[in-house]
Amino acid sequence: MHNYCINKLLDLKEVKIKNIIHADSFVKIFIETKAKTHTCPSCGAKTNKVHDYRQQTIRDLPFQMKDCYLILRKRRYRCACGKRFSEKYDFLAHYQQRTTRLTKYIVNELRQSVTLKTVARRANVSATTVARILDTIHYTCPSLKEAISIDEFKGNAETGKYQCILVNPKQRSIMDILPNRSQAHLASYFKEINRSERYRVKYFVCDMWQPYVDLAHSFFPNAQVIIDKYHFVRQVTWAIENVRKRLQKSMTATMRKYYKRSHKLILARYKQLENRDKKACDIMLLYNDDLRKAHMLKEWFYDICQNTKYSIQRTEFYEWIRNAESSGIKEFEKCAATYRYWSNEILNAFKYGITNGSTEGFNNKIKVLKRTSYGIHNFERFRTRILHSCN
Repeated sequence: MHNYCINKLLDLKEVKIKNIIHADSFVKIFIETKAKTHTCPSCGAKTNKVHDYRQQTIRDLPFQMKDCYLILRKRRYRCACGKRFSEKYDFLAHYQQRTTRLTKYIVNELRQSVTLKTVARRANVSATTVARILDTIHYTCPSLKEAISIDEFKGNAETGKYQCILVNPKQRSIMDILPNRSQAHLASYFKEINRSERYRVKYFVCDMWQPYVDLAHSFFPNAQVIIDKYHFVRQVTWAIENVRKRLQKSMTATMRKYYKRSHKLILARYKQLENRDKKACDIMLLYNDDLRKAHMLKEWFYDICQNTKYSIQRTEFYEWIRNAESSGIKEFEKCAATYRYWSNEILNAFKYGITNGSTEGFNNKIKVLKRTSYGIHNFERFRTRILHSCN
């Protein structure tokens, strides 16, 4: 009964516990199994003749916050054909010095945003062992769905400074990580995908980078190209910030410091400010007509983005562009020119409501993973780690 309870605690089947040694930093559990008939791997005959015994130390899951070792009394069998072979165990893979559940534990720990050394320390193995286990994990690109989003991130891997991420924005899952963002590489990658899959894509989400749009038109002819909302909204934010910075150059030192420290009042939605902050914002806008007009254009554009009717958004969007172009403010004239150039893709963002939000979230997690790992130079290992951690 005592041995049965220990077996249930350790979750080891058909194992006898012979002894347990506790130390300050480790636990050693001496085990052995019952002798039974085995099949010869050479001739396929059955045999139960024991050739000899060997003692093997096996690393197991941490136990009571201590390193755990299983000391196994291992048998070798002898067949009539002359072949000698070791018996098989459910908890131990061939030629391994760690249990299968410890390997599963390491694979699960690799989902966390920690270094390989940290995982190795928790599992009582070397960092090289953890790296070898990571290299056995393989992910393939799933079939394309109706929506695909693309973005780049700074990975600094061996393949280049920037890597590329493909995401399914509706299912919010990473499809693949590409070694670089060059148009030639992306073209060769998409060319390998079956044409029927590519023609099935209805929405292609990207930022304001012309090579992405060119690729979308070439390889996804049935897809509507959508500019991510964050990338075109920030054009207005940059415009009003540049207006403020330009005006600050003509201010006194005291006022310049005040406008710089209070710039969030100008950037925030006016109707969401408290009464005290609204008064402060009104005083700041009294300084210059350009700043007051820029603030009006910013609030107007945010209202357009938050409107739920596409027909109104389309009309107001073109009206906003015309007003910005004739505003006499060079920062908003530049913004209006950008919007007119990307007008179809921006209107698609209003119409279909698909964004790169999940992609930006994955990019943030990748940055955390890269920072905690102090960089991962090997691209294949970097790709596996990202897909394993995020999906």
